[in-house]
Amino acid sequence: MNFKEIKPEELNFNPFTKIGSDWMLITAGNEDGYNTMTASWGGTGVFWGKNVVTAYIRPQRYTKEFVDANDVFTLSFFPPEYKQALNLCGTVSGRDCDKAAQAGLTPYYVDGTTSFTQADMIFVCKKIYKDEMPAENFIAKENDEKWYPNKDYHTMYIAEILNVYLKD
Repeated sequence: MNFKEIKPEELNFNPFTKIGSDWMLITAGNEDGYNTMTASWGGTGVFWGKNVVTAYIRPQRYTKEFVDANDVFTLSFFPPEYKQALNLCGTVSGRDCDKAAQAGLTPYYVDGTTSFTQADMIFVCKKIYKDEMPAENFIAKENDEKWYPNKDYHTMYIAEILNVYLKD
């Protein structure tokens, strides 16, 4: 398991596929404790002159506690054969079990945070902005009813991409 570091500008991937269809893991914490969750919402771009990602986490997710408590987190992307593992990481809580172990994922500690050896692409991200997404800010009001029947609105995080690692 070797990763090589590349610059974010060297990336060549489709974010609509990688995030929306293939999914990713948001992971925060270190050797002393971490948690991970599957996400299919997010984005990449440039904000405040920095290469950034956006990530969205509901308040009840255990991973949110780790993201809030740490300056950095990872977004990890996987080959297609790990779709079942990512599905498991999105359906069970790390409060109740070691879901990474159940999913067959091995922690990979990098740059003060956690990813997984099975990932084929890792973004190490530093939070630079966060905001709640209250219903009163929705311009398309139908999204409140469709996506938030329990009124558990996401927190949006904007994070600078510090490092990108590709599987060698």
